[in-house]
Amino acid sequence: MKSKQNNDFASAVAFSHFLLKQHLTSGDAAVDATAGNGHDTKFIAELVGDQGQVYAFDIQQSAIENSKQLLIKNKLNSQVQLIKASHADLDYYIKDNIKAAVFNLGYLPGGDKSIITRADSTIIAVKKLLKLIKQGGIVILVIYSGHPGGSQEKTKVLNYVSQLNCHEYNVLSYKFLNQPGPPPEIAAIKKR
Repeated sequence: MKSKQNNDFASAVAFSHFLLKQHLTSGDAAVDATAGNGHDTKFIAELVGDQGQVYAFDIQQSAIENSKQLLIKNKLNSQVQLIKASHADLDYYIKDNIKAAVFNLGYLPGGDKSIITRADSTIIAVKKLLKLIKQGGIVILVIYSGHPGGSQEKTKVLNYVSQLNCHEYNVLSYKFLNQPGPPPEIAAIKKR
């Protein structure tokens, strides 16, 4: 009798959650650099628990509201600070060291597709996070590039992270090569 095996690879979001789960525990501080509809914020809040702290950023009020409602519904709002600001300004709001951060680059699902993340502000945010991240911590970028401006952001962000000092950081690339799309991909930076 043959056993059934699951040969599926994890989607980009599922893989980002796997990485977050490997790095975050109760009481940790973490960042959702692009709160969006709050799904990553919720996931991170569950991992860090009520003793932890999550800083979630978005420039759109609708994203902040969507995230807030999801967190309240799941009784996770006490450990989350929702911040209506660019992730490029995160060092103004965060003074503690953090254990993990995640970005979902692109646009707000269900929102205005003309409002997108930009390489310049994303790279500024990553640089600031790399100063705040604890040794062994991780910064994850889920990169959606199938929209106008997306491929330019992807190219610039991947160029930046691929040039990080290998003695200070390990940088991982996770992507599907034969999917329609372009499919989302991940760049993950672990502080050594």
